[in-house]
Amino acid sequence: MQHKCKTIIAKLGFLFLMMTLGLTNALAQQEPVEMADVMRGNGKIYAVVAVCLIILFGLFFYVFTLDRKISKWEKENK
Repeated sequence: MQHKCKTIIAKLGFLFLMMTLGLTNALAQQEPVEMADVMRGNGKIYAVVAVCLIILFGLFFYVFTLDRKISKWEKENK
């Protein structure tokens, strides 16, 4: 059962990576956005990137701890 969980997590990670790369490629072909240029000029883009990274790391941490709890629960009920 633990192998299934790891396989599912690996597949979801791969899917997320492919979606991110596809989205990045699609967005790179569009015209530049004025708001992004203004935020880059003011230095606020770094705050936006920092908040996004904090949220992403928080989600990864949550999934990791949830996986550990589920694994522990499975071992206890085996």
